Amino acid sequence: MLKKIAFIFFLFQFILLFSQTKEKDTIIPKAVIVPLQEGNTFYFDSEKPALNQIAGAPKAFYSYYWEFGDGHFSTKEKPKHTYKNPGNYEVKLWATNNYDTGRTPSTRPTKVKTNETATVLDNEIPILKDNIELRRNREPLPNEDFVIVLSYKNDKEYVTNGTIYFYYNEREFKQDNFELLETRNYYDEKIMELGKDLVYNQAYDDQMLVLATAENISYTNYKFQDTTERKNLPLSIEEAQQTFQNGKKITFKNLNPNEQRHIFFTLKTTPEMIKDTSAILKVRSIYVPDDNYENHKIKDMEMEIVTSHDPNKMSTSGLFINYRLVRFKRIKFKTRFQNDGEGPARTIRLETDVPDMFDKSTLQIESMYPECPICPKNEEVRYSCLDTLIQQKQIIFTFKNIYLPGTQQKNVTEKDSTKGFVKYSLKFGEDFHKIGTKSRTKIIFDKNEPIVTNYSRTRFNPGISIGVKAGYTYFPKLNNSKSYFTGLTISPFKSYRFYWQSELYANKHDFESQNSFTISPEPEVVGPFETGTGQVIDVAFVGREVSVEQSRKIVETVPISLRYNINNYIGIGFGPLISTIVSSSTETKTTTHYYEITQTPNTPSLVPGNEYRNLIQYRSETSKEKTEVQTQFFLDTTFGFARIGPSLGVRYYKNFKNNFDSWQFYAIWKF
Repeated sequence: MLKKIAFIFFLFQFILLFSQTKEKDTIIPKAVIVPLQEGNTFYFDSEKPALNQIAGAPKAFYSYYWEFGDGHFSTKEKPKHTYKNPGNYEVKLWATNNYDTGRTPSTRPTKVKTNETATVLDNEIPILKDNIELRRNREPLPNEDFVIVLSYKNDKEYVTNGTIYFYYNEREFKQDNFELLETRNYYDEKIMELGKDLVYNQAYDDQMLVLATAENISYTNYKFQDTTERKNLPLSIEEAQQTFQNGKKITFKNLNPNEQRHIFFTLKTTPEMIKDTSAILKVRSIYVPDDNYENHKIKDMEMEIVTSHDPNKMSTSGLFINYRLVRFKRIKFKTRFQNDGEGPARTIRLETDVPDMFDKSTLQIESMYPECPICPKNEEVRYSCLDTLIQQKQIIFTFKNIYLPGTQQKNVTEKDSTKGFVKYSLKFGEDFHKIGTKSRTKIIFDKNEPIVTNYSRTRFNPGISIGVKAGYTYFPKLNNSKSYFTGLTISPFKSYRFYWQSELYANKHDFESQNSFTISPEPEVVGPFETGTGQVIDVAFVGREVSVEQSRKIVETVPISLRYNINNYIGIGFGPLISTIVSSSTETKTTTHYYEITQTPNTPSLVPGNEYRNLIQYRSETSKEKTEVQTQFFLDTTFGFARIGPSLGVRYYKNFKNNFDSWQFYAIWKF
């Protein structure tokens, strides 16, 4: 009894300990909104969990995003907001823990109430620089929500009614990037769903801003696609629907001159995007300020999937590269950084690794911030510029004579002003293989210690290569064997080293399974027969010739084999072959010969003499056989163009059951 009580007590303690541990692991930190009211004006603050510093990273800090429930927002730590009209408002806060090892805190909305009408000063509302803008409160992290703010303004001199299209979830990714959780609008906009109604076509490449080579770097004045104004609205919508899977159509009414409004989208990054944490993603808006005209503006916003909120990060568009078309594409990279110091940065140096398979002479600078011209070569200047130095293994970008505020600098309240980036693109070199790459960047602010980013990885889509194969199979142990085949192969396109391959053939195989000739040891009664010379015989020596011929129609399948390309011209492989004999017939041919009975002079024994030619008899029997399945294993090698194109191969089959070992000689052409 005591043992049972002790066991129950131990089990209870174990369950209690396990449940406590589990609860501790799943606790979500919380931030609490603290409002202070003075009439229609509120002073907002928050109580947040203590930060857990990432070892070796810059000092951890919080960034903030507030929504006040009336269509306005702020990114200040302790914002002040005045409500124009009386009413109940729901205030939301997203606090993001940068350089912190803990989970991002969640915040419950807080309701506030005003009873009066108040005057809102213009300087309390940030003025939009453009008539359509997109911004986000933080980078998307898998299984975490974030907010995109779509802001639009009427820059006409009259009241307008217009339309906005908002697109997300790019088609080039197999999984959806985001799930749209909520849309918040405050000016009676009508929001409609855009369905997945168009199939994917390759999107048009953006125009490039800067061309950089090892010898010279030229700078152009081309305006980016996301800020250009267009007139062909159906074409812009078609391009967007070819690029994105999901979207919203937003219509608005009575937008006064210089009036600006905001729409808020809460999105959640899908868990599947954890595998693409160096991906560059984008969303797009198309703004039609006046429905009476097709004039419109396109705005793209790029984002990077992250695993933690680290403002210093490297990302790439080369996550799913089509190897067939890679020579016609540029792979884009983006390195972003944030000055976390107590003062401004004057020089920022980005030492970026470049894998050998990229041609560094094809460097193009796509965009940058702080925006500045390219530094002239071999000349010292005193104005702000971006210097580009190409080395054997690296490209070094250096912002010179700039002013980038620090997050801990006095009077700096807008954290976005402390961030910068360089976006560039490269082409692949002449001789490169289908392998993934990884690279990262060392970021050096002035003379401080370098900050090392994550690895940015590129990888290729497997692609599909269809091959045509034909040849002859030689069976050393079979007589008069004739075996020809033709078929198809399927494998990944132009794989580098190891890869799989499946095969399907049609085969016609004819051979002799038996061929014998015997003469009876003694004369046999065979008659009576007329020999054709007037002689009638009843007894003769009998010779029997038996030939058994088989004809098979076979479907041969290699469900999957493992192959390895030693280099561009030699490959080897191993795998099983399943042969299904779909049609088999056996023809037995018997030929009977008759011989004279003779006796030798020296011995009394009887022996066969001359053959009676006119007495030869033929008989043939044909039988059908049931379907049969045989399994073999093979080793082979190819010579020629191992990865793509024509080659010749030799393959040895081992049949463990029927002793039908064979050699296959073939030609193959992979497309």
